[in-house]
Amino acid sequence: MTDFLTLSLADITAKLNAREVSATEVATAALDAAEASQGALNAFTAFDRNKTLAMAKASDERLARGEGGLIEGAPIAVKDLFAVEGVSTTACSHILDGFKPPYESTVTTKLWEAGGVFLGKTNMDEFAMGSSNETSFYGNVINPWRAKDSEAKLTPGGSSGGSATAVAADLCFGATGTDTGGSIRQPAAFTGTVGVKATYGRASRWGAVAFASSLDHPGPFAKTVKDAAMLMQAMSGHDPKESTSLPLDVPDFVAAAAASIKGKKIGVPKEYRMDGMPAEIEALWQRGVEWLKAAGCEIVDVSLPHTKFALPTYYIINPAEASSNLARYDGMRFGLRVDGEDLTDTYEKTRAEGFGHEVQRRILMGTYVLSAGYYDAYYLKALKVRRRILEDFDKVFEECDALLTPSTPSAAFELGSKANDPISMYLNDIFTVTANIAGVPALSVPAGLDSTGLPLGLQVITPALDEETMFSVGAALEDAAAFAHKPGKWW
Repeated sequence: MTDFLTLSLADITAKLNAREVSATEVATAALDAAEASQGALNAFTAFDRNKTLAMAKASDERLARGEGGLIEGAPIAVKDLFAVEGVSTTACSHILDGFKPPYESTVTTKLWEAGGVFLGKTNMDEFAMGSSNETSFYGNVINPWRAKDSEAKLTPGGSSGGSATAVAADLCFGATGTDTGGSIRQPAAFTGTVGVKATYGRASRWGAVAFASSLDHPGPFAKTVKDAAMLMQAMSGHDPKESTSLPLDVPDFVAAAAASIKGKKIGVPKEYRMDGMPAEIEALWQRGVEWLKAAGCEIVDVSLPHTKFALPTYYIINPAEASSNLARYDGMRFGLRVDGEDLTDTYEKTRAEGFGHEVQRRILMGTYVLSAGYYDAYYLKALKVRRRILEDFDKVFEECDALLTPSTPSAAFELGSKANDPISMYLNDIFTVTANIAGVPALSVPAGLDSTGLPLGLQVITPALDEETMFSVGAALEDAAAFAHKPGKWW
């Protein structure tokens, strides 16, 4: 691997702008490294070398004219949920076999306009349904990290495991993900990377395969908080094609990442101290509190009383919306088609063969909670509890500027260890789902290692539309933690 692949996004763009290295050199090195890693990490599902090198050449031409964008020339990996024109986009599901969209998603359009270079599509849980990247039709993604004295294959987290692995393994300088209940922040914590989701509506969902539309948040993976701010700034902005897109100007997230946090009030929610939480997670959380105190913050204990209802609420709304969104995959217009004796038989056979078990499980749960006689008892009640969870955040943010919590209840676990226990798997989202339910911004930053040498993350949550505080607090934690660990290269 060429040494410059280990640089941050900010550093590589500085070198590109100084003409110390060309975008074509960087893209070629990234492609070679990503393709060489496939047998071991399985982080990608598709490459298009011609497209990548053409985009890199165009970047070199802009750089030569002094017209480089914010992320000019940097190879960016794209979760296989975002449409990239002419490139296989399957949401890692058999049912979308062969689909190459004739259009580009808004998020990737904005990244390319800012100078990003498409590297490849990253592996993910099928339709983003999973917390371990074990439900992909293209097989498991392997975390580049390993526990001390062990060769066991670990999960990179899900659903955006391929994107997290690509960034952690220095195969790219940033990657897109989506976060429906923690699918950016949990993989970021498991791989020692920074993961961000902004306020709901800050980044457009147009051109991204829908899972649960009121919970889906596009966002970036990056090596540093500043890099994440650069990517989030490039990805964000109003999109008239998307009805929930916020018609607001994008603040200077990059400047915010360098701002002082002295005098900020940081809330520590008591409900996040769960029974049976590992002592290492608790200790890291306390270190985070001390770091923010040392940076001049005031720490306040706060309460989010409806947190205990967050997971059941999420796992009613999430499958309900998924069952509705996934009704369109019927074998008629694109993707897989399994012919049957008549129209109904074709629908049934196509969907039975096209969807994996976890997707089928969620479609069945969602159809059940939306069915006559159960809609009021489950779905409508979940929407009412959702409102209470949002009100908890509104009340807490009247007295503090940000919340500090752990990102995950554990470090990365061994692949297969929870595959047959969906409840245990769903509990991975316990610290992250509330921010999706409320639509508020949240960030995971790597802050330490557990006793086996695996990364652990801390989470910052801020009020809606206050990503600037999120980035500034995240950067302060990053500075204090001084997390410079990398996975030892074995792939």
